[in-house]
Amino acid sequence: MKIAIVGAGWAGMAAAVAATQAGHHATVFEAARAVGGRARALNGTLPDGTPVVLDNGQHILIGAYSESLQYMRTVGVAPESALQRLPLTLQFPDGEGLALPHWPSPLDALAGILRARGWSWADKWSLLQAATGWQLKGFACEHTTSVADLCRGLTPTVLHTLIDPLCVSALNTPADRASGQVFLTVLRDSLFGGTGSSNLLLPRIDLGAMFPQAAVSWLQAKGGVVHLGQRVDMLQFAGTDAQPAWQIQGQTFDAVVWATSSSFAAQALTESAQVAPETIANGMRHWAATAQALQFEAITTVYAHAPGVRLPQPMYALRTDPLQAPAQFVFDRGQLGGPAGLLALVVSASTGEREALQAQVLAQAHTQLAPHLGGQTLQVVQTVVEKRATFACTPGLQRPTSTIAPGLLACGDYIDGPYPATLEGAVRSSTHAISLLETP
Repeated sequence: MKIAIVGAGWAGMAAAVAATQAGHHATVFEAARAVGGRARALNGTLPDGTPVVLDNGQHILIGAYSESLQYMRTVGVAPESALQRLPLTLQFPDGEGLALPHWPSPLDALAGILRARGWSWADKWSLLQAATGWQLKGFACEHTTSVADLCRGLTPTVLHTLIDPLCVSALNTPADRASGQVFLTVLRDSLFGGTGSSNLLLPRIDLGAMFPQAAVSWLQAKGGVVHLGQRVDMLQFAGTDAQPAWQIQGQTFDAVVWATSSSFAAQALTESAQVAPETIANGMRHWAATAQALQFEAITTVYAHAPGVRLPQPMYALRTDPLQAPAQFVFDRGQLGGPAGLLALVVSASTGEREALQAQVLAQAHTQLAPHLGGQTLQVVQTVVEKRATFACTPGLQRPTSTIAPGLLACGDYIDGPYPATLEGAVRSSTHAISLLETP
C-alpha cells in the first residue's frame, strides 16, 4: 500500500517505520524544516557565546518504554549509549526522598520505601498499605477517580514528596484533577512491570538525534520519502466504499495516517470534511469534535548556566510552592552529554507568564541548590514554554480513536490508550494505527 503520513514527530516517524516494516511504501509530509515535533532539538548559546544544543523541553523515558526503545534500535540508535539508565529516584538536593536500589522488581520498590529519608514509619506504612490495595484491585479504579481521591489515605509527607511530583511528571496534570486510572496504569507498568521497568532513562543526546532524525535516514534507505517544509492543510477522499483512497497535494494514497497535534488535526479534518462524501464526512467531523474538546497543559523548561557547577547526581526533585517555587525537577545536563554547568529546571503543568516563571525558578534554584552552586549565580540560557505540551489527563477523559474514516487513521500521544501524553504513548499509537491497515 502507498501510505501518507502527515507529521514527522515521534508518532509520525514511528508510523513510517512501522508501515515500512509491514511492507508498505511510506511518504511523510512535515510542515517544519526539522523533524521531531514537540520532542526536538533547539540551538542555544551559553552566556559566554558558546553554541549549545538544547531540547524544546527536558524529557525522561523509563525502562517500561519498551516500544520507544525498540524503535530506536530499529533505526540504528543504541539506547545503551543514547540514554543514561538510573534507578528511580525522587530525592531532593538535601538528600531526603525516595531512591530505589538496583534490585529486582518489586523488591526495589519495597526497599526504596523502607529506606526513604525524611519519612516516618507512619509515612512508609501508609504507602505500603495503599500500594498493596492498588495491587490487589488489579491497578483499577472508577473512571471518575482522581489521583487525589486515590491517595486520600497517604500522609502529607508522602503526598508532597512522592505522589505530587510523580503524578505531575508522568501525567503533566496536578493530582487533584489527574486521572487515577491512568496513574495506576503507569505505576503498574513501571514499579511493578519487571526488573528495570521503573528505571529512569535520561537522554544523553538531543531528542531529534535520539529517534526522528535517525528514522528519516532509515526510511530513506528503505525507499521511503520525507517531504520537509510541506504543510498539509487538507486532504480529499478519492476512493469508493470498497476501495478507499485519499489525495494529498495531487498524490493518491491507499491510506493516510494523521500524526500532527490534535488541534491542527481537528482543524484540517473539519475543513476536509466539507468536500468529502457525507458518509465519510460524518466520521471526520465526529473525530475532530472529540479532538477539539481536549484541554491542554503547559511545560516550561528553564535552561540556566554557571561555569563548573556539578550536582551530586544527574537529576533531583525540587520542593515546590505554587506561588514562589514552581519547578519540580532539575537536571544536570553536564552529566548527560552537555556542557558543564548547564542545568535544566522543569515546571510541569506550568501557569503564568514566561518572565515571572523564569524569575521564580531562578530564585528557587539559588535557594535549594545553594550548597552545590559554590556561590555562583545561575544565568539564563533559554526558557522554553510549550503551551500545549500535553493534553490534560483528567478522570473519564474521552480521547480520539485511531480510526477516523476508511483508510484514514490517526496517531499521537493524545490518541485513546492506557498511557498519558508520553513518547511511549505516541509510538504505541503508531504501531496500533499501522496494525489496523492489516485488517481486511
